[in-house]
Amino acid sequence: MAAVLLALPMMAQQATFYRDVLPILQDRCQECHRQGQMAPMAFSTYEQTRPWAKAIREAVLTRKMPPWFADPCCGKFSNDRSLNEAERETLARWADSGAPQGRESDAPPVKNWTEGWNISRPDTVIEMPRAFRVPKTGAVEYQYFIAPTGFTQDRWVQSVEVRPSERAVVHHAVVYIREPGDTWTRGPTKADILAVYAPGSAPDVYPPGMAKLVKAGSDLVFEIHYTPSGKAVDDRVKVGMVFATDRPAKRVLTLQMDNETFVIPAGDRDFRISVWGTLPNDALLLGFFPHMHLRGTGFEYTKILDNGLPETLLSVKPYDFYWQLYYRLAEPMPLKKGTRLNWIATYDNSAANLRNPDPTADVRYGHQSWDEMMVGFFDVAVDASVDKPAFFVR
Repeated sequence: MAAVLLALPMMAQQATFYRDVLPILQDRCQECHRQGQMAPMAFSTYEQTRPWAKAIREAVLTRKMPPWFADPCCGKFSNDRSLNEAERETLARWADSGAPQGRESDAPPVKNWTEGWNISRPDTVIEMPRAFRVPKTGAVEYQYFIAPTGFTQDRWVQSVEVRPSERAVVHHAVVYIREPGDTWTRGPTKADILAVYAPGSAPDVYPPGMAKLVKAGSDLVFEIHYTPSGKAVDDRVKVGMVFATDRPAKRVLTLQMDNETFVIPAGDRDFRISVWGTLPNDALLLGFFPHMHLRGTGFEYTKILDNGLPETLLSVKPYDFYWQLYYRLAEPMPLKKGTRLNWIATYDNSAANLRNPDPTADVRYGHQSWDEMMVGFFDVAVDASVDKPAFFVR
């Protein structure tokens, strides 16, 4: 009898798939780990998940998964994927106890995902006009494709997602909005960006009362950077949009500050590059998207307080080229006209960086992965009547 009584607390603590593990997978993992998404395996059912129990344990205890690189020192983010201590402990305990299935009746309600998307069912989907053949090897210059929207009325976009058909060869994709009357064919920074795709990135879903504007008669310009992966493939990027039902109070604009004049010395393990500017008008800050290449190790967004000291808004460390995430503030942050902003990026151009293409080379700005970039995208919300050119009128 004593042995049975001693076993009861252990049994009560035993984690099971349906009761304890599946809710965590639904909330934190299935965005990527389900059929047709970027992860190589699905975690939707017990049969799919059970063979990966030990790998899941290792990944969550080392905090490699779910990918989230914001230092908890600074800022709170609504799309924080990181697990808390109790969730990590539950997944580890489940693996350590043999990954028991438990009772299916304990399962949470099935989470309904839109097939083929991480946003709700798109109101419209626009593709590149044709597929592009990515060669087996070699450097591929930026490719640009123009796709008319066919919109006969202005559309306010509440959520948007960019999806390549061949993710393995897409370094990034930027979808620009080319307004009626414009004829440019290469993405200028004066045009607003509808959405950005990079490895690991998630859709853009804007808070209620905020949306992107695509005017009637606009075109979309797809800027695609391809990186051959050893096999020739055809890729065709598409973008799905969900429209706001009413005209929002705020228009979302995507801004950026970047530095293109740096030289990173060969062998330097901790090289810093910064860029700063002042906000031309009042705005609500919504979130951040840092972009670097293979030598990037950290990216910090700061604003300068009235006393001259910096306040860190986001610190991404480590930066991971293969998981380029958007960091959405839990609460929009009001910024006054004239607020000084400073972005700081760090790079490891030494042999200690195992991803470094060539630690013997000085590195400059360039489009290819063996070059470097320093771009800090950030989203702001302004009055719905203000467009990007007007926002920059000081």
